[in-house]
Amino acid sequence: MTQQPFELPHFYMPYPARLNPHVDEARAHSTEWAREMGMLEGSGVWEQADLDAHDYGLLCAYTHPECDGPALSLITDWYVWVFFFDDHFLEIFKRTQDRAGGKAYLDRLPLFMPMDLSTPMPEPQNPVEAGLADLWTRTVPKMSTAWRRRFSVATEHLLNESLWELSNINEGRIANPVEYIEMRRKVGGAPWSSGLVEYATSEVPASVAESRPLRVLMETFSDAVHLRNDLFSYQREVEDEGELSNGVLVLETFFGCTTQEAADTVNDVLTSRLHQFEHTALTEVPAVALEQGLTPQEVAAVAAYTRGLQDWQSGGHEWHLRSSRYMNKGAEPTAAWRAPTGPGTSAADIGALLAAAGAERLRAHTHMPYQKVGPSRLPDFYMPFRLELSPHLDAARHRLTEWSHRMGILQEGVWDEDKLAAYDLALCSAGLDPDATPEALDLSSQWLAWGTYGDDYYPLVFGHRRDLAAARLTTQRLSACMPLDGEQATLPLNAMERGLNDLWARTTATMTPDQRRFLKDAVDDMTESWVWELSNQLQNRIPDPVDYLEMRRATFGSDLTLSMCRMGHGPAVPPEVYRSGPVRSLENAAIDYACLLNDVFSYQKEIEYEGEIHNAILVVQNFFGIDYPAALSVVHDLMTQRMQQFEHVAAHELPIMYDDFGLSDEAREIMRNYVVDLQNWMAGILNWHSKVDRYKAEYLARRAHGFVPDRAPAVPVLS
Repeated sequence: MTQQPFELPHFYMPYPARLNPHVDEARAHSTEWAREMGMLEGSGVWEQADLDAHDYGLLCAYTHPECDGPALSLITDWYVWVFFFDDHFLEIFKRTQDRAGGKAYLDRLPLFMPMDLSTPMPEPQNPVEAGLADLWTRTVPKMSTAWRRRFSVATEHLLNESLWELSNINEGRIANPVEYIEMRRKVGGAPWSSGLVEYATSEVPASVAESRPLRVLMETFSDAVHLRNDLFSYQREVEDEGELSNGVLVLETFFGCTTQEAADTVNDVLTSRLHQFEHTALTEVPAVALEQGLTPQEVAAVAAYTRGLQDWQSGGHEWHLRSSRYMNKGAEPTAAWRAPTGPGTSAADIGALLAAAGAERLRAHTHMPYQKVGPSRLPDFYMPFRLELSPHLDAARHRLTEWSHRMGILQEGVWDEDKLAAYDLALCSAGLDPDATPEALDLSSQWLAWGTYGDDYYPLVFGHRRDLAAARLTTQRLSACMPLDGEQATLPLNAMERGLNDLWARTTATMTPDQRRFLKDAVDDMTESWVWELSNQLQNRIPDPVDYLEMRRATFGSDLTLSMCRMGHGPAVPPEVYRSGPVRSLENAAIDYACLLNDVFSYQKEIEYEGEIHNAILVVQNFFGIDYPAALSVVHDLMTQRMQQFEHVAAHELPIMYDDFGLSDEAREIMRNYVVDLQNWMAGILNWHSKVDRYKAEYLARRAHGFVPDRAPAVPVLS
């Protein structure tokens, strides 16, 4: 027997696995169904022995323990289909590295998922198409249009991101950790699985389906499922199939460590994601249910769905232990938290085991704020793009001061003219958009000032008062300051509301309804992320690394600034281009570079002077148990790889995407200019951080304890 490349770690699994009593019915049905669809003998992919050995009936019986027999059989058919697709795509396109054929194959599959079943489907040409047509027809009549849309998108992501894996195999390229987590969610299929959990349990109410708590439940579920699968499938994928999309290989490459060390780290991330799932289910889900006024039946539906995701975790783990598809020698089937029993087991042994199980969870809450860390250490940043500055900078500085006075930003005790000058936000705008007109530069610098002021205001005012309710109310009022068509703006009662009213009216005057909605969503995401930060702050909770990086994009106001870059692109670039994998990958790489850059510069300001916990270096320190210099090195390496990914996507993935969409010459030129805009965005942000006093040790010492909380305005009350 081939030796395993590493010892499987001790998994955290707090939920007991349960087996659906209809397992044999599902096994028999799925075998008959697979043969009917042409997936067995003669397919060139599976024989009967393969299907029997994989035992997808057992997988679904463990992951959906409570549904009835017909539902379990249908869900098992879906899993037979998705695993057959994965192996079929491997044999036909990955092994032959046929990207063009793979794309043509994938382009047909959405035709078998019409929102309206009266829409005719084409004649299936292979077992994958035949299976999808049959499953879609049997499944969607019981589900809402909103569920159909979500499940269709998840299925298309699962299918289409196989091209990303194929492209990486063709190039011999291993993803960086952040890129990998994002893409693995799509290609790994767990978001798709969560849709089938809804089918098996209860459909999530549409009013909360897109909310952060439900999104985090799905994403933490997805990450844990995928990372667990990576550990069990490393030998088959990496050593046998030549796969590069495996979390163990990704961390092995990123850290330059042994396979065993990478596997242990993957398991640590897996455990952290499960802890995040539990934290979200117990704290954020009840809060959003109250905010949205869910009925008791809707609350019960969310609870059933949450329990369904838990069942999938434990059941999926149990299946991995038993399936011949994976390496599972030495894996322990018992949950990590369960204490040993029997003769010779002492209370001290049990106490030690329970203490070890809770150590990581507690560590996130034990940070001592305001520790002296000294000046922020600045590494040699990788910046391949040349800085350009607007010639209108000096005039913009003067007008920004006037605007800030007029809005009242300098009269509330949070900022004064000295701070405004030290932050020099017009300098940032001058680098972000060096070709801007004077009017556009003013608008940009004022948006930056408003966003930076709000980011400072929330922790200073609401954190000082420990008033999360007031922060939520303020966030609701800010959203009302951005009326869409036919709505009335809220009468402003403080500087933030006054500034947002002014900026919204001037910015959206020539926008289309879709552009206004995108901008409003971007601002809402940013202000809501400030509440998330405040909630963590009040709990003294250092965030999970993945949750932190993804929320950091919102707290930084990334979509807000990107919407400014897209203004004026016009209809030549279809909206689906901006939603495509390569463009989102390009944007997220740029955003993460800028966010991590900010964390490097602001480390002393946030940790020593503000008692902050939302800093990537601190998150890495806490997660790995390492010191500041070591954590800085990890963050710097990740920054560099995100920049290199930006360059890779721009040079290799975007041209293919242009061809895939058949973009016109005008649209291609707009997108090339958009890439330049993002290059300017990153170069301008690095220059601004390097030049301004906001993060410098001397300025921080001089302005320490300068906040005057009594001058901050009272929070208005909604009548």
